[in-house]
Amino acid sequence: MVVCLVLTLIVFGMTMIYSASSYSANIKYGNSYYFVIKQFIGFVLGIVFFMFCYNFDYHKYSKIKYWVICISIVLLALIFVPGIGITSNGARRWIGVGGFTIQSSEIAKFGFVIFASCYMAANYKKMHTFKGALPVLIAGGTICLLILLEPNLSVTLCVGMVMLSMLFVGGMKIKHFLLLLIPALALVPILIIIEPYRLQRLTAFLNPWANPKEEGFQLIQSLYSLGSGGMFGVGLFNSRQKYLFLPFAESDFIFSIVGEELGFVGCVILCLVYLVLILYGIKIAYRAQDRLGTYLAFGITSVITMQLLINICVVTGLIPPTGIPLPFISAGGTSLSVFMGAIGILLNVDRKEQNNLSFNINVFKSKLKSRI
Repeated sequence: MVVCLVLTLIVFGMTMIYSASSYSANIKYGNSYYFVIKQFIGFVLGIVFFMFCYNFDYHKYSKIKYWVICISIVLLALIFVPGIGITSNGARRWIGVGGFTIQSSEIAKFGFVIFASCYMAANYKKMHTFKGALPVLIAGGTICLLILLEPNLSVTLCVGMVMLSMLFVGGMKIKHFLLLLIPALALVPILIIIEPYRLQRLTAFLNPWANPKEEGFQLIQSLYSLGSGGMFGVGLFNSRQKYLFLPFAESDFIFSIVGEELGFVGCVILCLVYLVLILYGIKIAYRAQDRLGTYLAFGITSVITMQLLINICVVTGLIPPTGIPLPFISAGGTSLSVFMGAIGILLNVDRKEQNNLSFNINVFKSKLKSRI
C-alpha cells in the first residue's frame, strides 16, 4: 500500500511539474520537459536507493551510525568550499558533481534520523536525562547550524522539529524541552536582525500588499493562484500563474499550481493521500519489533509530515515565505531520490516486523499441535 501511495504521488508530481514548468523551461532551456527529465533521473536513482534500503537490514545502521552522521555533516560543510558549493538566488545549498548538483540538506535530514534512532535505541534508559540526550542534540544542532548558514531557514525548521519530536518519543522530559525552547525562541529575533532579508520576508508575510512588486510578490502570486482555482480548479495544464508570474512554480510553490488547476477539491484529495501515507508510517512505527525500528519509522514519517506542513503553510500564507519542497512532488532530483530511499528503510522495518509476526505465528501453531 505504501509503495502504491508513493508511486501515485510521484506520477502526479511529474505531471504537475510538467504543467508548472513547461513554459518557463522552454524559454530558459529550450526544452519544455527539462524539469520533468531531471525529475525522472531522480526517480530512476530513487529506485536504486529504494531497493538497496529495502533489502538492507535496518539493524546494521547501528554499526555505521557515526559514519552516517559524519558524512551528512561533511556534505553540508562542502557547500561552503569554493569551487564545490554552488550559489543560486543568494544561497549556497548545492554541491556540484560533474554536470549534476546534490542538495546536501536533503541527505542530512535522513542521516540525522538514522543516527538519532540508533543512538536512542541503544541508550533508551539514558534518554530521560539531559546528558543522555546530549549527543542527539549536538548532532541535530550541528546540522541545523550548517543548514541555517546556507541560508535555508525552512529546512532548519524542519530538522529542528523532527529532532524535538524524536526526542519526545525517545523519552526526553518536558522540563528539558522547556530548557531548549526558551533559548530557541530568544534566538528568533536575533536571527531576524542579523539577516535583513528575513525581516523583509516577515514584513511581506504580515502585509504582502505593502510591497507587491518586491518582497510580497511571491506570496501574492501564490494566493492569486490558489484563489483562482476555486472549488474545482481551472483544469489540468490550464494554469495562468505558471506563465512566469509565480516564481519556483515547479518546486517550492507547486502546491499553488495544484490549487489553481485542480481547485480546493484537488488539494484536499492530495492532502488525504499524504495523510494515509503518514498513518501507514505511524502504524509501521507502532508495530515495529524493536525500539530501533520504531524510531526509524517515526523519524522518517516525521520528516514527511513536517515538510508537508511547512510547504503548505508557506504557500497559503500561514507562515513567512521560505522555500522547502513538497515531498515526492516538487521538482528536485536529490529530494525525490533520498525520500524514496527513506521509504525503502520504512518498508524494511515493516518487512522485518511481518517476518517476526510470521515466525511467532508458526511457533504458536507448533506449540498448539504439540499440546493436541
